[in-house]
Amino acid sequence: MPESTLLAAALGVVGGALAVGLVLFLRRIVLASKELGTDAEQATYQTLHLASRAAEHLRGGIDELDALRAGKHLRALLGCESLAIVDRSGTIAIDGDDAVRPVAERLAAAALASGRQQVQRRIPIGAWETDAVVAPILGGAGPLGAGPLGAIVAFASPVRSGLVRATGEVAEWVAAQIELGELDASRAALAEAEVRALRAQISPHFIYNSLNAIASFINTDPAQARELVLEFADFTRYSFRRHGDFTTVAEELRSIDSYLRLERARFGERLKVTLQIAPEVLSTVVPFLSIQPLVENAVRHGLESKEGGGTITIEAADSGAFAEISVEDDGVGIDPQTLAAVLAGGTPGGEHVGLRNVDARLRQVYGDELGLVVETNVGAGTLVRMRVPKAGPRRPTAATSPDGRLEP
Repeated sequence: MPESTLLAAALGVVGGALAVGLVLFLRRIVLASKELGTDAEQATYQTLHLASRAAEHLRGGIDELDALRAGKHLRALLGCESLAIVDRSGTIAIDGDDAVRPVAERLAAAALASGRQQVQRRIPIGAWETDAVVAPILGGAGPLGAGPLGAIVAFASPVRSGLVRATGEVAEWVAAQIELGELDASRAALAEAEVRALRAQISPHFIYNSLNAIASFINTDPAQARELVLEFADFTRYSFRRHGDFTTVAEELRSIDSYLRLERARFGERLKVTLQIAPEVLSTVVPFLSIQPLVENAVRHGLESKEGGGTITIEAADSGAFAEISVEDDGVGIDPQTLAAVLAGGTPGGEHVGLRNVDARLRQVYGDELGLVVETNVGAGTLVRMRVPKAGPRRPTAATSPDGRLEP
């Protein structure tokens, strides 16, 4: 099989594989490269290896610096003499002879305008001539929308049919990488928006009740009022902090302690709390505001409307590679159909939004298999469980300091 045909065919495989994020699979291929014996296996390995290296620089878009880094690998992938990557604003990054820059700019502009691949031959570059193939990088239905995202211009003497096809395949693959990067950014922005929404949901109800409770002690028990003001300050400082998507179980429990002290000021003996915490899990990294909303849900929707109050049990157990955390109340419970609607995205009456928010963020960070598990029924109380890998999130966005706190 001709090398250019094999390259184009391999690129088709790469486009499909990396479009679904199988970068780790490619790295395993790289480690196993010494076992590849035939020419076809070596060519496929080389294609996968170069594509994997280029992908590292494309997820952030094709700004000039990233395009320069990716261009080195893409040029080797295509086997061309020079390679230009042009974004939609016309910024050009060239790997190879910089003398082709004016030609690359003109060809890219034409491809961006037409949205079609083009080939030009016998292009004068100073005292010599070359051929070029230009392929637009077209957006699909992803976050960037349809239309040209940029263009790839490959220079070779001469341009053969295999290079034409391979350049088109590379352009499609680059578009997939850019859109996957944009999708990751959109997911991160959505997660941050969900945290902001959760803060907004917590603050009005809780602040109003806490301030009323503090006010009730000012005349009758000033010392208690001062203690509650400090607890209120600690809780709000933690809940509205501006850095870090993650925290530790220990930090989350400190916030819960402040929250429950304030709620006990309202409930008195009607609110009882039992804690069973394994010291081994205190340093486990968890999404910020992932346990406290479960406790607030138990208070607001489980016990607040129950005559005589009740008990909340908070457990954090060591289970091998996981920390198993649960919040249980013996309150009024939740109708299973209502719960299913909440977790599916609906929030009838705005209730239990904290459950939905925490469930969505756990699934986004750890995968669908590690969402919340809820056991409940009307009049039967509610048990909410979560399993968190002790090794940390898949893509942590904050570092943990030696004392277990997260660094900004």
